[in-house]
Amino acid sequence: MEWYHILIIVYAVAMNIAAAVVTVKDKEASKKKRWRISEKNLLILAALSGCVTMYITMKAIHHKTKHNLFMIGIPVIFICEVLGAIGIYAFLTMPSA
Repeated sequence: MEWYHILIIVYAVAMNIAAAVVTVKDKEASKKKRWRISEKNLLILAALSGCVTMYITMKAIHHKTKHNLFMIGIPVIFICEVLGAIGIYAFLTMPSA
């Protein structure tokens, strides 16, 4: 396995762990009426490859499940990431002309 494959895996794992932790912390803050993490920052974290774990965590702890921005937006981010990865892979493995 090449070094950059390992780097991509480490990055994805770190982003997904961060997404889960931040989602749980925001849920705890909402219960205690404390300072919250902005929706913009949650979506940015999802777009930085934390969308899968964030979505699963939100469903598991019932956090922001009534917000269409999250329940539709995060799966859309995931689909865009998958399509982007497929596009990059196709471009990098395309035979030279």
